[in-house]
Amino acid sequence: MSEPFSPEAFRARAAQQAGNPVDTAWRDHGDMLINPGILPVLESMALKDAAVLVGVIDGGTRDGRVILTRRTAKLRKHSGQIAFPGGAVDATDASIEEAALREAEEEIGLARHFVEPVGRLPHYRALSGFRITPVLATVKAGFTLTPNPDEVDEVFDVPLAFLMNPENHRRGSRLWNGEERHFYEMPFEGRNIWGITAGILRMLYERLYA
Repeated sequence: MSEPFSPEAFRARAAQQAGNPVDTAWRDHGDMLINPGILPVLESMALKDAAVLVGVIDGGTRDGRVILTRRTAKLRKHSGQIAFPGGAVDATDASIEEAALREAEEEIGLARHFVEPVGRLPHYRALSGFRITPVLATVKAGFTLTPNPDEVDEVFDVPLAFLMNPENHRRGSRLWNGEERHFYEMPFEGRNIWGITAGILRMLYERLYA
């Protein structure tokens, strides 16, 4: 039997998410559960579709590692925050998976032939105006990365075992438009993973590992 956080086990668990997202499932996961007051707001918003790549490196090690980026400080939205590679779905994208692969190529130079999409999570609805679909994938060893300096300051990876340990899921809060907004945060080696990214990771934990 493979280790629970190995790329092989992640691939098998992610494959069980095939057919997602279910349009109503987003309400029942991640930081939506600790922010029930924002659900009517999100349901009333016209959201633009986006896709992010939740890529687990399959490098022949016992445990997988998740690729993350730190966005540049000059970006208009979520500047300086930790994020998955990803962005808005274009009309020319053949699928959500195609959008995630394209964005990963554009942002960090990850060639798509190294990436194997294996599943999806339910949508994540964001107050910034996006309906985000997390695309679950494994990434074969041997890739090289060239971050786009206009979008990404840093690319790094975090052990899947760390991110899927609920003891590392802290809760924080901030005021947003005069309302208290709760979120998860997962500090790791001097970086604070929080907001949308932590919300998606929490959903990943709840769907695959809880």
